[in-house]
Amino acid sequence: MTFYTGTQFPEEYRNDAFLVMRGSWNRKPPSGYEVVRIAFQDGKPVAFEPFLTGFLIEQEDGAHGMFGRPVGLAAMPAGSLLVGDDTNGVIYRIAYGQPDEPVAERDSDE
Repeated sequence: MTFYTGTQFPEEYRNDAFLVMRGSWNRKPPSGYEVVRIAFQDGKPVAFEPFLTGFLIEQEDGAHGMFGRPVGLAAMPAGSLLVGDDTNGVIYRIAYGQPDEPVAERDSDE
């Protein structure tokens, strides 16, 4: 979990919390597999909403699969968010607009 203090996202995101819901392994139907935003007003939580979804996939037969499993979260100094995925071994960068921070590129030999 991290509190957003950056300035890249719109002002209504400032001082809100972002929380990784890693995902259940023993629930039917499964839950989690997302990043949620907890909106704060006057220092108190007032809303809980999905922010990054799509890791959990419902198949045609009603079974569920997963695209990835978010596990960690960090805010960069310029304001983007980093989300770790321990299923795919990658880090996703979530940015708003045109970020001023450098972007690491994946090696094409992998």
